[in-house]
Amino acid sequence: MPLVARKNTILVVYNRLLKITYFMATIEEILVECLARLFRDNIWKLFRLSESMINDKGPQFAAELIKELNRMLGIEMRLSIVFHL
Repeated sequence: MPLVARKNTILVVYNRLLKITYFMATIEEILVECLARLFRDNIWKLFRLSESMINDKGPQFAAELIKELNRMLGIEMRLSIVFHL
């Protein structure tokens, strides 16, 4: 009998400008790489990068998500003041 991943969590993305809500089924114990891919494939392709993000996982999770999304999109992050002219 093949293993089937149960979708028991819903990722909710709300576009405040267009007043549209997107619902994506996922699993509760999702890795940040999988969540970034889900966001890229369903939201980023429509609207590009978000202006703001609200989440209930904490700031570390949001930072890891943005870092992984930037890696997938080929965006180089320069967080140090050393890179500014």
